[in-house]
Amino acid sequence: MKQGKPGVYARYIKRILDVLLSGCALVVLTPVLLIVAVLVRTKLGSPVIFCQERPGKDEKIFKMYKFRSMTDARGENGELLPDEVRLTKFGRALRSTSLDELPELWNIFKGDMSIVGPRPQLVRDMVFMTPEQRLRHTVMPGLTGLAQVSGRNAISWEDKLATDLRYIRRITFLGDVKIVLLTVKKVFCREDISADGMDTAEDLGDYLLRTAQVSEEAYQELQAESKALLLTAGK
Repeated sequence: MKQGKPGVYARYIKRILDVLLSGCALVVLTPVLLIVAVLVRTKLGSPVIFCQERPGKDEKIFKMYKFRSMTDARGENGELLPDEVRLTKFGRALRSTSLDELPELWNIFKGDMSIVGPRPQLVRDMVFMTPEQRLRHTVMPGLTGLAQVSGRNAISWEDKLATDLRYIRRITFLGDVKIVLLTVKKVFCREDISADGMDTAEDLGDYLLRTAQVSEEAYQELQAESKALLLTAGK
């Protein structure tokens, strides 16, 4: 994939706008953040904030913050139950309105993320990407992105990653504004929240294994690689 040299907007102005807009949003939305926090604490318990390691720019792993949307329900052997069991009606409402994403404004303010960019996927997704697909990590991940307004969780992994690459080839101010406006529309219309038949998005590795694009042996090896990366990042 040929990637052009970033323009003035992508190199300088984009980050300035991220800091200004996320800072203002954190102040203006403080009442909303507090109300959602109280509701999460009441309905789902502690912790209120869900923290998870994600690969950011240049594949540097950072902690991404979201409001908790699932319970900690476990089976007889102590293992966490499937996502669809732990995702409550309240949790689904948080996700469908994207209110669970609001704590990511802090990630944007402190420089982990941008307002617009490829969504930060899981580390265990990253290791299954091709070298070309991993080029999506050459820019800051975003609160929203071109893939999200092109289908969110309702498009295939191949289309999602291809769309991310299309975005990073040409990052412009007008393009970002259009993505933000389309994001607002999709949030209010609650479009493309989940993939067909699934409450939460399917991991890339699970998708590749299910569609026979990766062997069981390779699947296990890459899962082990992702765990090793997370252990290294935690030190």
